Amino acid sequence: MNNFNSDQDKISELIAKLDNNDGSVREQARSVLIDIGKEAVPGLTKALTSKQEQLRWEAAKALVGIADPDSIPALIKSLQDQVFDIRWLAAEALIAIGEETIEPLLRAVIDQENESFISEGAHHIIAKLLPSLSKSVELKEILKTVKNALDSSASRTAGTAAVLVALDQLKQIKEKQPKQEK
Repeated sequence: MNNFNSDQDKISELIAKLDNNDGSVREQARSVLIDIGKEAVPGLTKALTSKQEQLRWEAAKALVGIADPDSIPALIKSLQDQVFDIRWLAAEALIAIGEETIEPLLRAVIDQENESFISEGAHHIIAKLLPSLSKSVELKEILKTVKNALDSSASRTAGTAAVLVALDQLKQIKEKQPKQEK
């Protein structure tokens, strides 16, 4: 237990360094946090809510390198950050996580229907994920429809409708798949 606390203390110290004025200190801390990986995710996701823009940016950048599914909810919230670069990094982290991002992202589009940043982020993420979704032609087709509906020139109603249909289709795909033992 003592070792756990010292690991958490080290992670907290590294996260604090992400707000340092010296760029090389921030970069080194970020690199170590990426190497630590999953254990650093709770602290980094908490840092995404900081009032300090530099800290949020560095935390998002570290989460791109870690690409842990546990960070999905916090990254989706960061798609609403007022700072474009932080929204961009949050999207890049979700892209790095991959297919596991899709369903929670689509649910966020529905839940945040009037939030244009979420729709814009979802469009970007889906566009980047589409080429890597080789195992399911059906999933690709569903997401192409959503991407087109979320296009900035499409109406918000069309985007929401397409996402609702996609979520229903994803549910049907999951029901067809055999249960995997863990």
